Amino acid sequence: MKKEAVVVAAVAGAAAVCAAAAAADVLVRRRRQSRRREKARAIADAFQRKCATPMVKLQKLAEAMADEMHAGLSLNGGSKLKMLVSYVDNLPTGDEKGLFYALDLGGTNFRVMRVVLGGQEERVVKQESVEVSIPPHVMTATSDELFDFIAQALKIFVDTEGEDMRLSPGRQRELGFTFSFPVNQTSISSGNLIKWTKGFSIDDTVGQDVVAHLTKAMERFGVDMRVAALVNDTIGTLAGGRYNNPAVIAAVILGTGTNAAYVERANAIPKMQGVVPKSGEMVINMEWGSFHSPHLPLTEYDKALDIESLNPGDQIFEKVISGMYLGEILRRVLLKMAEEAALFGDVVPPKLMSPFILRDSSHVSGASRYLTRFNSCWKQTKRSLRDIKYFLGNKRAHCRALRHYCHPWSPSISCWDFRHPQESWKRHSSKRGREEVGDSIRWRVVRALRKV
Repeated sequence: MKKEAVVVAAVAGAAAVCAAAAAADVLVRRRRQSRRREKARAIADAFQRKCATPMVKLQKLAEAMADEMHAGLSLNGGSKLKMLVSYVDNLPTGDEKGLFYALDLGGTNFRVMRVVLGGQEERVVKQESVEVSIPPHVMTATSDELFDFIAQALKIFVDTEGEDMRLSPGRQRELGFTFSFPVNQTSISSGNLIKWTKGFSIDDTVGQDVVAHLTKAMERFGVDMRVAALVNDTIGTLAGGRYNNPAVIAAVILGTGTNAAYVERANAIPKMQGVVPKSGEMVINMEWGSFHSPHLPLTEYDKALDIESLNPGDQIFEKVISGMYLGEILRRVLLKMAEEAALFGDVVPPKLMSPFILRDSSHVSGASRYLTRFNSCWKQTKRSLRDIKYFLGNKRAHCRALRHYCHPWSPSISCWDFRHPQESWKRHSSKRGREEVGDSIRWRVVRALRKV
């Protein structure tokens, strides 16, 4: 009996030692995880503070932009804003009728459209369109190769024109050309390219009339069409808005890039010398992506991105708010958390090291949009999170990250702002209530991820 008692005591002692060791290990791991969370939270909090745009700062930014606008309209210029005269002095009224074609070139894809307008009685009678991807090698080839590629696609589209859409004999088709790159407009239907952006790099087009290049390409492919107007996407958006609402006076693009256009009084544009248009108005293409001010809340991530970009010191406003760069800013924040706070575990996900892995803003905006509506759209949330997980490649890492940072990323005026869903926060004003809601949301996201 004594031997058995000794054995039992020994086993119990060993078990106690093992349990104590296990408990100590758990405690150590919990403390380590707690320190990591605190470090990650500190990084996120510092980022949020740098991104802050209180009303006072927004007012200073607005004043700085207004000053640049006035300088850009002056005879001598000298502004960061180009404030380009578009030569569009009359916008649609809604009375327009007939068949019209449109070509929209502004990125890695271009779109060709034809539309039959019916005036006030029936605004859009019929509309057809096709989207074509531009091969990467064409984006860096020659002017002839690029515009021949576009003209060929345009010809194929025109050849599908139905009998009910054909023009009467003797009439020539008219094309509206939306060209979303900086252009020095010389007339309503001509303009010289200032520079390429968005991944295009074709030197022999710079300084040349892009309408002339397109016209020659259409002639080579036998497309009987005249470019009636050259505008950028922002002015096209303004025209579309005015077609549906005569009170519209401005348009803003927030996409791959960003820009704004508005209707200005012709007599308030000193640099527009010559005859004042009968309408007394002129549409101005601001090209506000190049705006910069000391009041812009630039973080360390914005500054590093700018230094490493193809055009350091240029297009600062665009780099802090447009879709082409927001995903990269987010990647840099996550990378710092991964390296300094082990947010994704002991090993940094390899794809997180790749610049612009989140270049497509849909990877982030999809998750943000669906997470905000977490009560009603879990299937969509899972699909969006699966997309992000694919790019970062670590499922458990995402569970850990999203458990703590599942609230959506929202763009402020300058960068990504980590915010909790506002609807829930309004209903829980106390600190404890907010923490409980946050924990509930995080764990629901984690459970959804584990089923992905």
